[in-house]
Amino acid sequence: MDYRITCHSGFGAPDDALDLLWASLGTRRGEAAFRRGVRDIRARWTADVPVAMERAERDELGRAAIFEIVQSVCEQTPGLMTDWYAVSPRG
Repeated sequence: MDYRITCHSGFGAPDDALDLLWASLGTRRGEAAFRRGVRDIRARWTADVPVAMERAERDELGRAAIFEIVQSVCEQTPGLMTDWYAVSPRG
């Protein structure tokens, strides 16, 4: 399942917020792989999710897992704020 990490429009992130996150994020964390796009960071969540779940439920589980990773990186990296970022399904 694919997601986009972008700057949250309501929290005044600096212009280089995605660059700052990317520098601390890396290309892989657990069941998630990341790559830098032009205006976002692309995330692929590869967890084994039951097919019987509704698409919206699977999307939300993945979105929450990716956001949890972003939150963890922000907590461990001085100068990053979780509020700067939003995670949404790519589709």
